Amino acid sequence: MTGTRRTVVALFLLPALVLLGALVVYPIGYSAVRSFFDASGRGFAGVDNYRTLFTDDGIRTALKNNVIWVVFAPAVSTALGLIFAVLTERVRWGTAFKLVVFMPMAISMLAAGIIFRMVYDQDPDKGVANAVWVSVHDTFAPSSAFPKAHPGRNSPLEPDHGGFLTKATVHADQPVSLPLVGVAPDQMPDGAKRAATARPEPGKVTGTTWQDFTRGKGVGRLGTPDPSELGYAGMRIEAVKDGTVVATAKAAADGTFTLPASADGARLRLPASNFRQPYNGVEWLGPTLVTPAVIGAYVWMWAGFAMVLIAAGLAGVPRELLEAARVDGANEWQVFRKVTVPLLAPVLAVVTVTLMINVLKVFDLVYIIAPGSSQDDANVLALELYRKGFSEGRPGVASAIAVFLLLLVVPVMLFNIRRLRREARR
Repeated sequence: MTGTRRTVVALFLLPALVLLGALVVYPIGYSAVRSFFDASGRGFAGVDNYRTLFTDDGIRTALKNNVIWVVFAPAVSTALGLIFAVLTERVRWGTAFKLVVFMPMAISMLAAGIIFRMVYDQDPDKGVANAVWVSVHDTFAPSSAFPKAHPGRNSPLEPDHGGFLTKATVHADQPVSLPLVGVAPDQMPDGAKRAATARPEPGKVTGTTWQDFTRGKGVGRLGTPDPSELGYAGMRIEAVKDGTVVATAKAAADGTFTLPASADGARLRLPASNFRQPYNGVEWLGPTLVTPAVIGAYVWMWAGFAMVLIAAGLAGVPRELLEAARVDGANEWQVFRKVTVPLLAPVLAVVTVTLMINVLKVFDLVYIIAPGSSQDDANVLALELYRKGFSEGRPGVASAIAVFLLLLVVPVMLFNIRRLRREARR
């Protein structure tokens, strides 16, 4: 039609066809053929490898997780991209915000995986996610300062449902000693002061609870506050009679406390709340949350991609249509829902379909972020392909997974191509 000779056309297309055949067509064909042979590659296995796709527990978990990925990752990324694009359209610093949101796209999946492996670290001193979570939790429910405290030798206390209870009853005018050990010096409360021996008060029960330990062999006396020993500031003490709490007190900075006359003849209890282990955050990379955690890392990377494409489509939306809707009395939410979103439907479809194809092939993030103990729970088809082919030495099954992945991607690609052709005809 252009007058160009077929030979010239063939010469121009030849390099592209050679590369396409070598890098795409041949590997697909080889994988399809290899999927019908056993691990050695010499024995014909028929459809056994494909049957394994639906009987192997690891592959079934990967299939389930891939469904979760396809449903949630593209939807959340597209929704966030839409929100960011619309909200930043009218602000002066919108370009800077878009740059920041898009910046993770410049990071490789490997680097992003390493970053989020650290973000999700269980230790709040290392993992940002748990540092924030623990800070919020401790704001409303502070952890105990004495999680490892326990009675020492010849102690007047005995265990009681996670706390400790005096072996004998206490009486007014007779100061009580409640010595404990087990708290490291650097873990003592900031307000703790040198422990003091409680003074008797008429008609009241007084006492001291303190860290009964002094560094150095043969230094200090058991059962008596020594000069270097600190009081358990803030320790809660309960007076219990017949299983009922009749009085409570909180230890002062020097460990001393005072209970009213109603505590006379009661037993003193240090309740379990004093020894509650500090909150250590959420196990983000445990079996339950590992897949949502990895999806969160993916959304962090790809929400910027969705935002840029949607913002480009939003720039082409006729402004007179939006203004006409406002003149007719529609509020901003109605304009967004009934005008903006329908006009952006083609762009939203492109973004969603592109991300669906992308998540079907996700491998790097799962492999890097999920620890070995939860990698089976976070497994996806691309990762299972790698494990079957290289870790377990079953290339036939790995090839079957590759063909299955191709079959999953092809319908989505065909849908996208048909939609693009319909748009071109308009």
